[in-house]
Amino acid sequence: MAKDQKLYVRKNSKIHASGLFAKSNIEPGARIIEYRGLKVTKAQSNKIADVHIAANKKQGTVGAVYIFTLNERYDINGKVAWNLAKYINHSCDPNCETDIVRGKIWINAIKNIKKGEELTYDYGYDMDCFEDHPCRCGSKNCIGYIVRSNLRWRVEKKLRDKKEKII
Repeated sequence: MAKDQKLYVRKNSKIHASGLFAKSNIEPGARIIEYRGLKVTKAQSNKIADVHIAANKKQGTVGAVYIFTLNERYDINGKVAWNLAKYINHSCDPNCETDIVRGKIWINAIKNIKKGEELTYDYGYDMDCFEDHPCRCGSKNCIGYIVRSNLRWRVEKKLRDKKEKII
C-alpha cells in the first residue's frame, strides 16, 4: 500500500460518537496510524485532563480526554485537529494495539480486520475512577467499564461485592 494512502476512514460509531473504520482488509502487524498531538509534561497532562473532565461533567458527557502516556516524563495531548487516531474507540476485545517506537505512538493491527470494521484498542485504564469510564463496546467479555484486561476481574469483584451489600 502506498505510504500516503490511508487505511481508515472516520464515520459514526455504535461504540461512541465517531470512530475509525478500515477502508480495506488489514492484516495483523500492519501499522495503521500514528497517535499524534502535543508533547506535554505529566504535570501539564494532569491539568489538561482535569479541565476536560470538569467540562464534560458540566455538559453531562463522558470521555473526550485525549491524553496518551508516552513515557515516564511526557504524555501526548491528542486533542488536536490533526490527530485522527483520537477517534479510535476502546474495546474489551480489540483488533489493534499501541506500540511506542522512538517517541512515536503507533496503532497496529493485531487481528485480521475486514473492510468496514471499526478499529479499536484497549485503552488500558487502571482502577482509578473506573465508574467514570463506562464501556459500550458490546464485546462478549465487556464488563461495562473501560479498564485494562488484567484488572477487569477486580472490577467484576467490586461490582459483585457492591451488589451483595445492596441485597
